[in-house]
Amino acid sequence: MAALRSVAPWRGGWLPALQLVRHGSKAVTRHWKAMHFQRQKLMAVTEYLAPRPAVPPRCLGPRREAPQEDNGYAQLLRRQVEEAFRDNRMIAICQYNSMPDEDLVLMRHYLRKHNIEVKFVLNEIVRPVLSQSKYKNLLPLFVARNILLVSPEAKVREMLRVLKGVPQVNLLGACIDDTILSRQGVENFAKLPPLEAAQGQTVGALELLPSQTSSLLQRGSAHLTALLDQHIHRLQTGETGSTAEPSPAQSSGAH
Repeated sequence: MAALRSVAPWRGGWLPALQLVRHGSKAVTRHWKAMHFQRQKLMAVTEYLAPRPAVPPRCLGPRREAPQEDNGYAQLLRRQVEEAFRDNRMIAICQYNSMPDEDLVLMRHYLRKHNIEVKFVLNEIVRPVLSQSKYKNLLPLFVARNILLVSPEAKVREMLRVLKGVPQVNLLGACIDDTILSRQGVENFAKLPPLEAAQGQTVGALELLPSQTSSLLQRGSAHLTALLDQHIHRLQTGETGSTAEPSPAQSSGAH
């Protein structure tokens, strides 16, 4: 029994709580090594050399890129834009923001009542057309998504009344009778009287000046004629008065 009690504890299956194990490091075998001299000569001999051009690049002219031909659909859209600017007296440029389809249909309906059409255009189509026309000053307005409100008549007051109820469409400018106007200019144009009333006022003003001129020219001759008539009347009155009174010799002979 005493011999069994004196057995070491590690022989009975006891192990320490912490064990340190050291692993040997691997040997680094990939050291840099200079290339062999013969291989260096072989690499230098077999190196690729690009052939030199027959004409130096500085002597060659600039390359002309072939013009890209537009497809038929783009040409059709450009032709429609040209016709819109040529056949209509009023072309308004507006910024279009996203809006429900029902509101868009309603806006188109109200504008069509006044003979105003809504046209959706692309900047890639409009800008080349305007850059080669007399409307090139409208190019700064075509930046974002825009629409055109065109009409063969200058229905500015009706257009502003409809756009007042559509906040998603902002008026940027317009071209009315080949005159480019800003937003403030369009609002001032809407305050002008109708064309018929303006023409009546102009005709009245033009007729007033000749009538005043003719009256001024006839006043002198009329005044002179009145003076001459009055002088003749006095002369005639004096002659009749002298014939009616008896002479002094006749009156003495009677007595």
